[in-house]
Amino acid sequence: MHPYVSDEVASAIAAGQPVVALESTIITHGLPRPRNLDVALQAEEVLRDQGVVPATVGVLNGRVTVGLTTDELRMLSLDDAAIKCSIRDLPVAMARGVSGGTTVAATAFLAHKAGIKVFPTGGLGGVHRGANQTYDESADLVALSQIPVVMVSAGVKSILDVGATLERLETLNVAVLGYRTDAFPGFYIADSGFPAPFRVESPADVTAIASARDELGIDAAVLVARPVPAEHQLDADLHARVLAEALAAADARGVHGHDVTPFLLDYFHTATQGASEATNVEIYLGNVALGGEIAAAW
Repeated sequence: MHPYVSDEVASAIAAGQPVVALESTIITHGLPRPRNLDVALQAEEVLRDQGVVPATVGVLNGRVTVGLTTDELRMLSLDDAAIKCSIRDLPVAMARGVSGGTTVAATAFLAHKAGIKVFPTGGLGGVHRGANQTYDESADLVALSQIPVVMVSAGVKSILDVGATLERLETLNVAVLGYRTDAFPGFYIADSGFPAPFRVESPADVTAIASARDELGIDAAVLVARPVPAEHQLDADLHARVLAEALAAADARGVHGHDVTPFLLDYFHTATQGASEATNVEIYLGNVALGGEIAAAW
């Protein structure tokens, strides 16, 4: 079964126009109303201004869709019952006729099925702290090992075990490229403290590597790690303090599994008085713009 692809997106793919996939968990679980819809529409506008066709991916009443309309985005943004859909959740949502926002893994999976090569997000999921005991690792990593998209992110969320995540990406054959940086980004901060395995300087550099991967038949993603601009990153000391507090709070409340990320992000938002949310939006829209440049260069 292939996802339902909107007429606009299907026509663009058939004509060889640049198309970029966009996730929908940022709409359903990432941002409060009404900012969630505003940012979703802004992301699409960023791409259209570049001459790139946006394809926001989501599940509406059980219909897996690539290329949500504005009305469908609005419906999803207002749906309190929408679930968070990773790949494993897609058949459940389909069979039960429920709506859902697609995660990095599910969006990459559906984008690839539709023939879309580029997918920007905010921060990638990864290996959680303490995973040597809990085995808590995002399905995003496994998906990227099996789906040959080009993903743009601001590294991985700093709430994760960044070093372990980079080790897993290496094991899973995902090429990690620092975009105009030698440091691997940490989402809210430009430097996670770990080096980026490779450095690239332009969209053309990225597409050359992705094309070579395709020639070799490697079925793994290329991850482009774009750091948050210095003027938008959180203060490093504030970030370190809030992160420590957030991890302690999650542990004290017994939050675990896929509930950890939204809990920690919400804690950051409250503790930084909204500064982290503003940074999150800047990161996301900047990554979308770079995704559009890569799709156009391909």
